[in-house]
Amino acid sequence: MGFTIGSSRATRDSRSGSRRRGRSSECTAVAEYTGLWGWDVVPGARAAAGLCSCGRAGCPAPGAHPLDFAPEVPAGATLDEVSDAWAEFPGAAVMLPVGRTFDVIEVAEPAGRHAVVRLERMGVPLGPVTATPDGRAQFFVAPGAAAELPALLYRMGWDDPALDLRGLGRGTYLTAPPSDRGGLGPVRWLRSPALDSASHPPEARLLLGTLAYVAHRSRA
Repeated sequence: MGFTIGSSRATRDSRSGSRRRGRSSECTAVAEYTGLWGWDVVPGARAAAGLCSCGRAGCPAPGAHPLDFAPEVPAGATLDEVSDAWAEFPGAAVMLPVGRTFDVIEVAEPAGRHAVVRLERMGVPLGPVTATPDGRAQFFVAPGAAAELPALLYRMGWDDPALDLRGLGRGTYLTAPPSDRGGLGPVRWLRSPALDSASHPPEARLLLGTLAYVAHRSRA
């Protein structure tokens, strides 16, 4: 009567095996983001043929926003916890809330690639950098950078309103690798997260001069 210890263990093992078989590349990535890098993660919408999986007619950002009804997966979540959470929203995109552990400075991808090379040669500390399928490079920097960006650029002499450089801060969300964004293709790492910079990315002022310079040159 009831479950024996053996049958209970078998049930747990069966569930664990089901989770392992059902783990996607998204689950593995999310567990790395929450467990190693200390980032919160939000399940996001996907797009196909211009239609968003959120089901909203006339969605303003198909496949490029969090699912309103999906709970956040908090920093520190384990692989099993992530697998259980993601099983509720199969196929969801991996999205990171900006403005908590990091802000983002975004430039055109060709300029971003040049900037990564220049900054590494100069020995400037770098955080993670993504490349989006619509041709943008996104540099992770310390929180608060987006709000300070106009003033920082002005003090450095880069007050050109046409400069293709912008900051993303609190209230915005980043689609993270390996997820697809907006039905255009996957987001990729130009510079993968590392223990020394993922949870403590560099101050924006250290990168900004080079980013503004390469953004200006790429426009010339």
